[in-house]
Amino acid sequence: MLIVDRGSREPEVKEELEEICSTIGRTCPGKYGYTTYCFLEVVPPCIEDGISKCIANGADFITIIPYFLYPGMKLKDSVKKAASISMRKDVRVAIAKPFSRNMRMIEVVVNRVHEAKRENALHLSDLECDLLLIGHGSSDRRAREAFDYVVAMLKPHFRTVRYCFLELDKPDIMEGIRNSLASSPKCLLVVPYFLHKGAHIKYDIIREINMSIGGQNPTNMYVTEHLGADCQLANIVLERAIEVERGIFY
Repeated sequence: MLIVDRGSREPEVKEELEEICSTIGRTCPGKYGYTTYCFLEVVPPCIEDGISKCIANGADFITIIPYFLYPGMKLKDSVKKAASISMRKDVRVAIAKPFSRNMRMIEVVVNRVHEAKRENALHLSDLECDLLLIGHGSSDRRAREAFDYVVAMLKPHFRTVRYCFLELDKPDIMEGIRNSLASSPKCLLVVPYFLHKGAHIKYDIIREINMSIGGQNPTNMYVTEHLGADCQLANIVLERAIEVERGIFY
């Protein structure tokens, strides 16, 4: 199995991907002879490196997992590049779908919410809490639709669920936070809907949130962790792998 991520210079990203690969190995011992990751851009290992490693470890068939939350140009680029390189190296591959429209993503978000509630001793039910999801944003309509799906699936579980975007789409983070606080929530939980602790999480979102609250520190607002290396993400990887393998082997 080869997981293809977009890529980041932040060391935490590699650590999270290594944890996902380890979880897959523990969950399905013996199913895959070798499980590793690679990046579309920014830093090595690149996709060609990843495919070469799999071949060097005895693979004559590789299940490729695009590790992306949404469809979009980066996903298309990774799929095209993986298909082209595998053809040139004469190895059979199956390329799975991204993570969009998967109910396990709802569980990942709820896990982050519950962690934040425990850490801050918030003795409120989910239905007493307001949720604000921060997405990356994309000019691709299908990416927006995939994000809308997650928001819609979360709405029955919380008092309100709103969303905003870091860039490329509206509403922006300032509008999202101000609208959420204007509804006088008992507790506003802000969830960065990002897979990794990359530069967006470590710097950009923090800066935008601080600008939005104008140096104030609302006592009823809490920022959760990003999605991270949640075990449910490893389960989604395995589900996507089984889906694409079923069409070939069964």
